[in-house]
Amino acid sequence: MGLAPVDDTITLAQLARDPYSIYRRLRHEAPICSVPATRRIFLTKARHTKMAKENPELYSSDDPVTPMQRAFQAHTLMRKDGLEHRQERMAMHKSFSPKVIKSDWGDLYRKIASDYIDRLPRGETVDLFTELCGPVAARILAHILGLDEASDADMMRWSQTLINGAGNFGFEDEPFALSDAANAEMNAYFDSIVPRHLAEPNNSALSVMVNAPNPIPKSQIYANIKIAIGGGINEPRDALATIVYGLLTNPDQLEEVRRTGAWVDAFEEGVRWVAPIQASSRRVTQTHEIDGIEVPEGVTLMTIQASACHDEDLFENGHLYNVFRKKAPHQAFGTGPHHCSGAQVARKTLGEVMLPMLFERFPNMALASAEDVVWHGFGFRGPLNLPVTLN
Repeated sequence: MGLAPVDDTITLAQLARDPYSIYRRLRHEAPICSVPATRRIFLTKARHTKMAKENPELYSSDDPVTPMQRAFQAHTLMRKDGLEHRQERMAMHKSFSPKVIKSDWGDLYRKIASDYIDRLPRGETVDLFTELCGPVAARILAHILGLDEASDADMMRWSQTLINGAGNFGFEDEPFALSDAANAEMNAYFDSIVPRHLAEPNNSALSVMVNAPNPIPKSQIYANIKIAIGGGINEPRDALATIVYGLLTNPDQLEEVRRTGAWVDAFEEGVRWVAPIQASSRRVTQTHEIDGIEVPEGVTLMTIQASACHDEDLFENGHLYNVFRKKAPHQAFGTGPHHCSGAQVARKTLGEVMLPMLFERFPNMALASAEDVVWHGFGFRGPLNLPVTLN
C-alpha cells in the first residue's frame, strides 16, 4: 500500500482550459492522484466518486479548505452531513418537490420560456448564451426562490460572483472582494422582502423557510438561498447552451430527437457530456485505502464527477455527445445525500419545456461558428458564448 502519486505539472489554468484531457490521462495512469495546485487528491473513476459521495461517514462534506465558505460567508448545507444537512435541505424541499413543480411552477416555466424566446430576433445572429440561456434561468429561479423583484441582471451577477468565489481554489483576493460585496447586496435585499413573505405566504423557497413552524436560523436561510442562486442559474444556463451546441453540431441526432420527441434524453446526455458542476470536495474522516492507495485522515479528496461521466467503464466514447448511446447512470447531479435538489426542475424546464419550444420556434437554427465557441471552467464548466443564427 502506498500514497497517491503526485502530479505537480497540472495547473489551475490547465484545468479551467481543458480538464477532460487531463482526466482521461489520470483515469488510465493514476485514477487516484494528488494535485498540489488544488490541495486535493483527485478521484477520477466513477466507482470511486460514487463510493465517496454515498458514504458521508468516511467522506465528509465538511471540507475545511473549501473556498465556498469564504465566498458565501457561511457554512452552507453543501458542506454539512447527516441530520444537520437533512434539516437544512428539507427546509426548502417543498419548493422543489414534483407536486409543487406541477401545481405552482409548470405553467410559469412555459410562460417565461415563451416570453424570453419571443424576444429573440428572427433571422439574426445572436449570442444565445447571453440573450437567452442566462436570463431565462435567472427569471425562473427568481420565482422559485421568492425573489421576484430581483432583476435578471442582478440574479446573474450574484450567481456568477458566488460561483467565481466558490471556485477560487487559488484563494486570490479579488474574487472574494467581489463576493463580499454581492453578499452585502443580497442580505439587504432579502431583509427587504421577508416581511412580504411573512404577510403573504407562498410556495417559494424563501417564503417556505421563513414561515416554517420551527424555522432554521435566518443566517442559514439566507446562505441556502444563496447556494440556490449560485447553482440554480449557472447549471441550467450552461446545460442549455451545452445541449443546443451538442444538437446543432450533430444534425442527424437533432433530426432523430425531433422525430421521437427525445428532448429529455438530449438533456440527460448534455449534462453527462459536460457536467455543469464538475467536481466536489470531501474530507476523509479516517485513514483507509482505496484500491491499494492509502488515504490519510484529514486529507481532502476531489470527486471529479465530470471525469466519472466520461469513464470508459460506463461510457463508450464518452467524450462525444450521443443522445442515443447505451444508457448508463451518470453523476452530473451527484449521488447520495447531496444529490442536486434542482435536478427535477432542470429536467422540467430544459428537457420538457425550453428545448422543444426553442427548436419549434427556430426550426432551422444554425451555429454561426463552432470554432468560435469558448469553453471554460474547472469546478463549474460550460460555454461562455453560443453564436447562433435564428432561422
